[in-house]
Amino acid sequence: MNCQAACFKANRDLVTNGLAQFTWGNASIVDRAENIVLIKPSGVAYERLTETELVAVRLGDGSLVNTDGLRPSSDTPTHLVLYRSWPQIGGIVHTHSEYATAYSQVEMDLIAEGTTHADYFRGDIPCTRQLTLDEVNGAYEENTGHCIVEEFTRRDINPLEIPACLIRQHGPFSWGKTVEDAVHHATVLERLARMALHSRCLSQQFHRIPNFLLDRHYLRKNGPAASYGQGSALKKN
Repeated sequence: MNCQAACFKANRDLVTNGLAQFTWGNASIVDRAENIVLIKPSGVAYERLTETELVAVRLGDGSLVNTDGLRPSSDTPTHLVLYRSWPQIGGIVHTHSEYATAYSQVEMDLIAEGTTHADYFRGDIPCTRQLTLDEVNGAYEENTGHCIVEEFTRRDINPLEIPACLIRQHGPFSWGKTVEDAVHHATVLERLARMALHSRCLSQQFHRIPNFLLDRHYLRKNGPAASYGQGSALKKN
């Protein structure tokens, strides 16, 4: 699947997976060989979106590749900061999915409480600090990206081990080595946030999963000697 088709499918999958409605959210993909980012156009409803309407911008300066088309998502500067800061990622998703956004709005990390979380995220999913007045009044979307990177740097988090972040009072961003991974992580994040809220209804106490159990589940699915699944040899047949 080429970049354009993959990006289009990722944006449509946000709706299919219950993560986006109206014009809420966007998915992007980076072609590092060409230094181009493809992203959903601003304000275009998903049901009207066509593959040819995806907007291409240059990774280096965010300038439009074609100036006679639609404008890119207003969140494009955030995507660009993440791509420039983390060259190992290939796709990014931003949504306002209900449960993950609820955690963002109450300014809470999503604590790793069970093995479902540990299968995908090697620790708590962080919530950023509040952006300052100057950051919001300035290059707001770009500063949002810097705020995410700052949070991961401050906490010494590997962005591939915890491929998501909650933007305080805003919503979640997720990413992955591919845009398909980014959509998958966004979908898992939403389900984890829903589980966590149900857990809070049963008990107000947090029960963080012990590191030895978290690592066992994360590494058996994502580690260098992962034992989960059928392996590459079987996938070829």
